[in-house]
Amino acid sequence: MSSLAEVARRAGVSKATASRALSGAAHVSPAAKERVAAAAAELGYVVSSTAASLVTGRTKNVGVITPFINRWFFAEVLEGIEGALIKAGYDLTLFRLPSEPEQRSRLFHYFLVRKRVDAIVCVGVELAPSEVQLIQALRRPAVGIGGAIPGITTMCIDDEQASRLATRHLIGLGHTRIVHVGGDLDAQLDFHVHARRLAGFRAALDDAGIEHPDDFRPTTFSVPGGYEAAMALLADPESRPTAIVAGCDEIAIGAITAARQLGIVVPSGLSVVGIDDHPYAAMFGLTTVRQRPGEQGEQAVDLVMRAMTDVDADLPPRAIDIPIDLVVRTSTTAPPPS
Repeated sequence: MSSLAEVARRAGVSKATASRALSGAAHVSPAAKERVAAAAAELGYVVSSTAASLVTGRTKNVGVITPFINRWFFAEVLEGIEGALIKAGYDLTLFRLPSEPEQRSRLFHYFLVRKRVDAIVCVGVELAPSEVQLIQALRRPAVGIGGAIPGITTMCIDDEQASRLATRHLIGLGHTRIVHVGGDLDAQLDFHVHARRLAGFRAALDDAGIEHPDDFRPTTFSVPGGYEAAMALLADPESRPTAIVAGCDEIAIGAITAARQLGIVVPSGLSVVGIDDHPYAAMFGLTTVRQRPGEQGEQAVDLVMRAMTDVDADLPPRAIDIPIDLVVRTSTTAPPPS
């Protein structure tokens, strides 16, 4: 195996300069960095992460905390984070947030310190003030995704506005018998996503002067959840709505599947709109509110990277609004005649 000294000789620089160039440290000319990188590639030299961390004080490792890894939104964010970290030459250490209070406490008191991360990204995690203090004590850049966290820079969509936008689209088409099939309020995600989307739906109906005495069906954020709720909701032709605002695209896809099984044509017999722009949304012709979770992950990495590499790039606690937009496809149209 080649040594650092051999790389330095091949590049025509000192061993110290070669070490600084390979570790990404400042005060090395671009030309010298290029020669060192070329020499390392020719000799097959790989930098020891342990040795590099002793020189730079960095581990080239970012910790990501998330409660789920097998749900679509969280998986998409993680993919965006991972891709951005690979481009930056950083590793990812994933911490799945336990639901048990004792294990959750161990994560913040022990594991984050032991793993020695350079930055922290929290995905869909509503942190307690004491947990924020523990992260701040590490003196590492931190970003949250999914909702506002006092004391930490966070980015999220406006869940109420997303649901309001979807509902207004249906109202604009002439629908008045609309039901929200959304998340169970007794099984909330962090940041009360279920309640916020229900609130946005009801606010849009109120703004339009539409009465809504029986306007909500709770279910799980999944295709089976949407299917089961819609099968019950649409079973009676006399009471079924003309449109559904789904809490997420997976619920919407389940609702479309149920409608087809019941012989209801989408959209002429039932309009359905979702939130997310899931990869399957286009295949189902689903009108939806797009939120781009992968780009949120990439943006979080960009924020912590700039905070680590640029002394002038401060990362003060603030809330960053993620833009959303309505994508109109073929699952919505005017209501059928009475």
